[in-house]
Amino acid sequence: MVVSAQMRLGGFYSWVTLRLAALRLPPPLLLGALVLAIAGLSAVFSNDIVCLAVAPVLIDACRKRRLDPVPYLLGLACASNIGSAATLIGNPQNILIGQTLRLSFAGYFIEAILPVLLGLVVCWSLIVWQTHKRWILPENDAIAQAPKEQRVEDVPLDRWQTAKGLAVVAALLAAFLFTSLPREHVALAGAGGLLMSRKLHSRKMLGLVDWELLILFIGLFVVNHALAQTRVLSEVIADLAGSGVHLERPVWLFTATFVLSNVVSNVPAVMLLLPIAQHPVAGLLLALVSTLSGNLFVVGSIANIIVIDAAARRNIHISWLRHARSGVPVTLATLAITGAYFWLRLKA
Repeated sequence: MVVSAQMRLGGFYSWVTLRLAALRLPPPLLLGALVLAIAGLSAVFSNDIVCLAVAPVLIDACRKRRLDPVPYLLGLACASNIGSAATLIGNPQNILIGQTLRLSFAGYFIEAILPVLLGLVVCWSLIVWQTHKRWILPENDAIAQAPKEQRVEDVPLDRWQTAKGLAVVAALLAAFLFTSLPREHVALAGAGGLLMSRKLHSRKMLGLVDWELLILFIGLFVVNHALAQTRVLSEVIADLAGSGVHLERPVWLFTATFVLSNVVSNVPAVMLLLPIAQHPVAGLLLALVSTLSGNLFVVGSIANIIVIDAAARRNIHISWLRHARSGVPVTLATLAITGAYFWLRLKA
């Protein structure tokens, strides 16, 4: 979160978004470039923070080009979720899975990258097919016009601060990939180095940390531990096993992860299922399925909520139904790809 704050205050996210929007590409190819860029950023930085920084700038950039922002905003939300599944630092549940199960950073990436890339292609194809030729907004369209007070002031690119942030990211990734140093210690060291900046005040950087999310995690750990002490969960698992539903097996773990991720959200679902994640592919399965399930409905992912809230603040209404028109087929298609990948892998 501190590294992402560094990149945000250095103007990196705004610069990337404006450079993408300035590409002289047809609207469908522009969406493809956005999907790839956002997926790459979300794999390295927190997908929620990427959406928070990119969404307002993207809306204004689309308006300047008379493009309908809605397909691009849906692409932003879906691609951030899919891309974040590529690494163990792309989203909160992947961090939790990687730390609890002691997964290899490089090993996970090698396993996850194929279903993620195929999922991005499917995501782009579905949104392009649904949008068809309705990319350009008419001159008098309300979405095309934003009051001046709603427009985002471009954060100028600070090359030094951006280079410093990228250098820290490169060092962190190198440590994750090629050393056995504890990842939490390495991440804290990188954050500490950035907080010593004389130009970007620590108060401002720490103000961009999502403290509410951290408090939510603390609360979830407390609730999860209390639930474990009641032994209700173990009894439910035993009853399901008696009915032939063995949650430790990949097919049932896949199903339970998908259902729970859309009932209680992906992070609590992962916390509940981690104690039974004993199969060799359980960590990979939990991470991919819980993350990809987040695209199904608006409340499935915080990234979705951030994007839709940013749109609403600029008089762009994306209803649950409109999101579901893209989110449901994207989710089902990407989960089908992931399921086929696991079937082939286990069969091999």
